[in-house]
Amino acid sequence: MLVDTYGRVATDLRVSLTDRCNLRCTYCMPEEGLQWLAKPELLTDEEVGRLVRIAVADLGVREVRFTGGEPLLRPGLAGIVAACAALEPRPRISLTTNGIGLARTADALRDAGLDRVNVSLDTLRPDVFHTLTRRRRHHDVLAGLEAARAAGLAPVKVNAVLMRGVNDDEAPDLLAWALDNDYELRFIEQMPLDAQHGWQRSDMVTADEILRSLATRFSLTPEKEDERGSAPAERWLVDGGPARVGVIASVTRPFCRACDRTRLTADGQVRTCLFAREESDLRGALRSGAPDEEVARLWRAAMWGKKAGSGLDDPSFLQPDRPMSAIGG
Repeated sequence: MLVDTYGRVATDLRVSLTDRCNLRCTYCMPEEGLQWLAKPELLTDEEVGRLVRIAVADLGVREVRFTGGEPLLRPGLAGIVAACAALEPRPRISLTTNGIGLARTADALRDAGLDRVNVSLDTLRPDVFHTLTRRRRHHDVLAGLEAARAAGLAPVKVNAVLMRGVNDDEAPDLLAWALDNDYELRFIEQMPLDAQHGWQRSDMVTADEILRSLATRFSLTPEKEDERGSAPAERWLVDGGPARVGVIASVTRPFCRACDRTRLTADGQVRTCLFAREESDLRGALRSGAPDEEVARLWRAAMWGKKAGSGLDDPSFLQPDRPMSAIGG
C-alpha cells in the first residue's frame, strides 16, 4: 500500500503524459507557452505502463487518471490506456482533457478501455473562450464533449474555472447547459499553479460565491456527507435531483484529510500533492535497471513523507516551481 504517516492510503493515481498543451489558458501559462520537456526526459509508453502496473499490482491503486498538459497530444495514448485496462485487477480508467481532438478519438479510447472523461470548459461564449485560452477552439471542445457522450464515456464531467471579471457571471448558465446535455458540472477554485506565479487569493472566485450565484436560479441540497468519501468535489442535488453539481474548493475548503491521491509527472517524478515542492525520482530507478520491488519501495517511501495538508493557509506557503501543465491536474 501507499500509506502516509497520517494514515491516508493512496488508491487513486494521476499520471501526467505530457507537459505540452494546445491552449494557453491565462490561469495556467503565458501566451508564448513554456519550455517543454525534451523527449528523452519523458517516460516512454513502456515506462508509463510499467509504473502503472506496479501501482496497481503491488501498491493497491484502484483508479488511474491520465492527465497532462493535454494528454490527447500523446501519440501512444490509446495503447497506454489498453495496457492499463489489461491489468489484473483492472483499475477504473479516466482522462482529463481540454476536449480538443476528443471528437476524433473518443471511440478509439473507449475501445481501448477508457471508462470516462473530464473535459475542461470555462465558458459558453466563444469570445470569452478566446480571451481565456488565447485560441479559437470553442467549437472543438463542444464537439469533443458530444463525442464523449455518444461513445458512452460516462459520466461526462465538465470542469470549469471562474475568473473574476471574465466569466464569473456564467455559473447559472453553465449549470443549465450541463443539465440540458446530461453532463456533470464541477466548478474548481482557481489554484496557485500558474507558470507566471500571478495568482492572488483576492482575485479568486470562491466556492461560496459560486454557490450564491447558482442559488439565484436553482435549489441546491447538499449531498450527504457519507456519500462524498475521498472525492475532491463537494456536491449538491440540483432542484431535488437526481442531477448534481460539484465544487472543488481546494483553497477555501481543503480536503487534505481525506486525500487518496498519488501523482506521477510526465518525466517520472512522484508528487504527493499538487502543491508539493519536492519530488521523488522513479524514472532514474527504471532506467538504471531497478526491479519492480525497488521501484515500489521508492514509491512507498515518497508517499510516507506526504505532508498533512497543502499549506495554502500557512504564511510561509510558496507556490510550486513547476506549473499545472508540468505536474498534471
